[in-house]
Amino acid sequence: MHFRSHILCIVLGLWRSCVSGLPTLQLPLVEHWASDPNRNISVELFSELEELSRLVDISYCVGTTGIQKPFLCASRCQDFEGFELVTTWSTGILLADSCGYIAISHPPSPPRIIVAFRGTYSVANAIVDLSTIPQEYAPYPGDDEDGPSGSAMDFLSEPLGSARRPVPTRESKCDNCTVHAGFMTSWRHTRSEILPYLEQAIKQYPSYQLTLVGHSLGGAVAALGSLDFKVRGWNPKVTTFGEPRIGNQALMHYIDKAFVEDDTTTFNSMYRRVTHIDDPVPLLPVKEWGYRMHAGEIYITKPELSPSVTDLQYCIGDEDPLCIGGADPADIAPGTTNVGRRIDLANLSKLLKDNTQSLAIPARYRLWQLFFAHRDYFWRLGLCIPGGDPKDWYREYPHLDPNSEGQEL
Repeated sequence: MHFRSHILCIVLGLWRSCVSGLPTLQLPLVEHWASDPNRNISVELFSELEELSRLVDISYCVGTTGIQKPFLCASRCQDFEGFELVTTWSTGILLADSCGYIAISHPPSPPRIIVAFRGTYSVANAIVDLSTIPQEYAPYPGDDEDGPSGSAMDFLSEPLGSARRPVPTRESKCDNCTVHAGFMTSWRHTRSEILPYLEQAIKQYPSYQLTLVGHSLGGAVAALGSLDFKVRGWNPKVTTFGEPRIGNQALMHYIDKAFVEDDTTTFNSMYRRVTHIDDPVPLLPVKEWGYRMHAGEIYITKPELSPSVTDLQYCIGDEDPLCIGGADPADIAPGTTNVGRRIDLANLSKLLKDNTQSLAIPARYRLWQLFFAHRDYFWRLGLCIPGGDPKDWYREYPHLDPNSEGQEL
């Protein structure tokens, strides 16, 4: 508790210094590079991402005003014709807890089984927990007991080889992988809540695309869930907004192998990790502590709302220097301790406790942007009221005209 409290003091001290004057002096996390036509996304993809941002915004109604059947809420539910709410879940208010909803998207909307993961309740808790120690990562979703004994989630009572208890394969093993302990706990709590509903929905609508969407720490939970579902033989399509780093380089390679094409120049991916020029969360936990990013990034280069299609670009590899990764210099700043090059889990806890000053979250992360840029993904996310955040009340949704090619939205 002493170490956790010390980290919180560091964060709050940094917050006060940022609010008092740094925002007017600091440059953006990454310079706004001129758009490269070879990196431009399509109008169709822009429209899809914008829609998904509204769907994940609806998840912020869970735990507040709620979502009711068939698909009703105080936010943007009326935008989605043919949607059917399956269930909502909320496991608590801490970082290691999770909440969101499952819905079926029927025609005329694209046929999908949608799982939306909302972000954390507490920004302060989020920063502290983004500073915790990684733990071993073992992606064997059928070999642990997360649910209550005798429940539908009592995995060990299931036959080996079933969807609920898949046979571990060489491809499902993640060698030398470490993951943020809080994120992994959050996914384990979530899994016992949603798996029975997902199994039923996939059985009932086998041709529907399983679609995961998450914002902020909900993006981290979606990432771990996507790996779990891959092992089960499902093929999820994943989109996250402002996803933090969730583990070490080995885990990032594992995600890349599961979702990203070998030829990164084709930009074909079932995983889209959307980042924003001023958002500090994709840069946390810090690289100096051994955390890394994975591929599939789509980068919003425009600092303010609202972006157009030309403001979004594909990124190449895990940490493209022309995207959000450009905010992290390859060389560690003088006076810091680089534990990222070789993580020794047995000694990392002692190292962190002995070096809390040198391992403090650097000022370059502009944590005051947690309330602005981190929420600004097509819309200002996170407020479940009619029309969303008041900042968006006088904006219209972009409409994709299928008869007009190459138009800007």
